[in-house]
Amino acid sequence: MKKRPVDLVVISDVHLGTYGCHAKELVNYMKSIKPKEVVLNGDIIDIWQFSKRYWPKSHMKVVKLIMEWVVNGVKVHYITGNHDEMLRKFVGFKLGSFSIQNKILLHLHGKKAWMFHGDVFDVTMQHSKWIAKLGAIGYDFLILLNKAVNYLSKKMGRGPVSMSKRIKNGVKSAIKFIGDFEKTAAEIAIEKELDYVICGHIHQPQMRRIKTDKGSVMYLNSGDWIENLTALEYHKKKWKLYHYSKDAIMDTNEIDVVDPVEVMEKNELFERLMEEFNGMSNAKH
Repeated sequence: MKKRPVDLVVISDVHLGTYGCHAKELVNYMKSIKPKEVVLNGDIIDIWQFSKRYWPKSHMKVVKLIMEWVVNGVKVHYITGNHDEMLRKFVGFKLGSFSIQNKILLHLHGKKAWMFHGDVFDVTMQHSKWIAKLGAIGYDFLILLNKAVNYLSKKMGRGPVSMSKRIKNGVKSAIKFIGDFEKTAAEIAIEKELDYVICGHIHQPQMRRIKTDKGSVMYLNSGDWIENLTALEYHKKKWKLYHYSKDAIMDTNEIDVVDPVEVMEKNELFERLMEEFNGMSNAKH
């Protein structure tokens, strides 16, 4: 398959290591593009819920493809989120074209793009982290239940449904939170005289211009690879919100109930990552 060239790709909220992660679909997407620069905008690995009993091959494949990008000289910015906040102690770390940061400012054809995960706006994260972690476990269970429901729905000849989307769209407080999140991000970006503000965190893909009495800014959110399976692409001076479900190249009819479980100690995972990286580095040279 011929790879599609993209100047910049923004991916967030993959949540590797959880049952809700659509790693196979993400691998398909990653194999279909040839990016010049990549921003991983937080919550790529779900360290909050990481378990040595669940790390499928498809999740490792995502990590391996990221490493291949780095080895091939693609600039990869890893922005920390709340589920991978443990990596914040390594902010400033650089290895070749790979770096770990809390936020970045990129210049795109004379315009300024401010990128950060977005959990800084979450009051629950700031004051009651245990509630946020408990909510994450409940959310993961809901997604797992949703997979089972969709499996049965497919057997009955019906289309997939998103239980979490219906809940979020039907709860006024959830709708208000998303609106407040987008507004706060836009207001700060306008104050800083930026052209684009790009976030993740709320699993709500979006691309729209937000205006206030002080100006306007283009607000973008890359969505997630749990429910929406979306990414942001910037190519030839234009932004696009990529939807996996709308890509004719991909097989969107296959629904997995649960990926095969692969038992692995955490130190074995680290060793495998290093083996993959060293192997690709040697092959390159």
